[in-house]
Amino acid sequence: MPVKLLLREKNELKLRVIGESHTALQMLRERINNHDKVEYANYFPGHPQLDDPEFYIRTTGKNNAEKILKEIINSISNEYDSLNL
Repeated sequence: MPVKLLLREKNELKLRVIGESHTALQMLRERINNHDKVEYANYFPGHPQLDDPEFYIRTTGKNNAEKILKEIINSISNEYDSLNL
């Protein structure tokens, strides 16, 4: 999934997620908000036919939002890799 970086501060990250829907973003938002070093995370869908959704993360203190995002994405990816049908 292509991602465009909109904002990168010491404890904030804002991304535009190209071509993604509520399904993946809702799961990602829930997991990130459950992280003990995250103060706030949410996505903003915009207009369904005109805008790609934007995802925002703000961490507590000096915790790196990008590092936490990658950690959560790797965790989700590993869960799906271990599925056996």
